[in-house]
Amino acid sequence: MLDAEAGLFCEPAGGPVNAHVSDGALLARVLIGFALSFVLGFERELRGSAAGDRTFALVGAASACIAAVTATTPQALAGIITGVGFIGGGVILRTSEDNIRGVTTAAAIFAAAAVGLVVGTGHLVLGTVVAALVLFVLELRFLPVLRGLDARRYAARFRPDASPPG
Repeated sequence: MLDAEAGLFCEPAGGPVNAHVSDGALLARVLIGFALSFVLGFERELRGSAAGDRTFALVGAASACIAAVTATTPQALAGIITGVGFIGGGVILRTSEDNIRGVTTAAAIFAAAAVGLVVGTGHLVLGTVVAALVLFVLELRFLPVLRGLDARRYAARFRPDASPPG
């Protein structure tokens, strides 16, 4: 039952989002946020990232949970984004002067939190589409048909920004 009567989707603008939403509907939002974020984390785990399926699932479920019960409070949603920024900062490592690792994983954690927020506020279709787009971007260089869209294939042809002109 994914209809407005079940309370899974948001109400039209102007009314309180969770005024009459049942606990079951809120739980469904959290579970969907968990599942979508878990899939993103599973991909990162397969690629050897420091943050994997458990981290992503926890971030997505927590974001969805907080968004589900405080959707009309922008300060709570902003707090999620701030907290996730600290988690993302923790996975970025500088291994040498020119080598920084973990930026993609940090961005994916941020995206998982965003998916959780969107799903938690009741926009299930949007959250699912965004999760699919994030997964597509993460897997872009591994898809045989789309490898040509990976910019690293063409990087040697261009001068880096840090290089002096000439």
